[in-house]
Amino acid sequence: MSNPIDAKKLRCRRRFLRYFPHGFGDERYLAWERDYKAEAHARWKAKLSGRRFAEFLAAGQYDEVAVEALRIEARTNLLFSFEKMALRDAVRTASGARRFAEGLYAWLHGRGSMQARFDAWCEAIAELPRRQTRVLTWPVVTVFGFLAQPDRHMFLKPNVTRLAAVRYGFDFHYRSRPNWATYAELLDLAALVRLDQRDLGPRDFIDAQSFLWVQGSEEYQGRSFRSLQTTSVTALQERAW
Repeated sequence: MSNPIDAKKLRCRRRFLRYFPHGFGDERYLAWERDYKAEAHARWKAKLSGRRFAEFLAAGQYDEVAVEALRIEARTNLLFSFEKMALRDAVRTASGARRFAEGLYAWLHGRGSMQARFDAWCEAIAELPRRQTRVLTWPVVTVFGFLAQPDRHMFLKPNVTRLAAVRYGFDFHYRSRPNWATYAELLDLAALVRLDQRDLGPRDFIDAQSFLWVQGSEEYQGRSFRSLQTTSVTALQERAW
C-alpha cells in the first residue's frame, strides 16, 4: 500500500512543476519567486553585514540600522502594508529604533541557542512602541532573519504556510502568537522540502519558502499559462526524490 504522505508530496511536486517545469532553475520561477528575494538578501549583505551591523551599534546609529532594514524589506512583497506601516511607526522613536536594532543583532549574530535568541527577538518586537496595528506578527518576526540569512532562517506567512503544510502531509502545530515550538517546526518543514526536492536544485530556504508558497497561495489558483511541454514536466516528475 502506498504511503498517503508520499502521495501528498508528489501532488505538491507536480503542482510546482506545472508552473515551473525546470524546477528551481526555471526562468519563470526565478522571475516570479526567487530573484527579488535573492536581491534583497544581497542588499542585506552589502548594507548590514555582521561587521557593519556591529559598527552601527557601536556608534549608536540605531536609526541607521532600522531605516536600512526596513528599506531592504520594502522592496519585497513579503509583509502586508499594515505590517510595514506598523514597523515604520515603531522605529521612529529613538527608543524604538534602539530596541529593534539591538534585538535584531542579537537574533542574527548573538550568542546562545537559537531558541533563546528567537524568544528574545520576539520579546524585543513585542516591546516596540505601538500606535494602532500590532507589530508582533509572524511575518514581522521572521522576515528579517529570512532576508539576512536564508540558509538558516525561514519566513512564515501563516495562512499560506498552514495550508501548504496540510497539502504536503506535514503535521504543523501552529499558534498565532510567535513562539519557538512553531518556528522550530517551520524550520523542519523547510528542511524537509529541500531534502525531498533536492533533485530540483534548491539552494536555500528561499526555494523552500517559494515551493510552499506555490502550494498555499491564492496567486497560483487562478493564474493561466500557455501550455507547457508535457514531456519535460513528466521527466522531472518521474525523477527519484
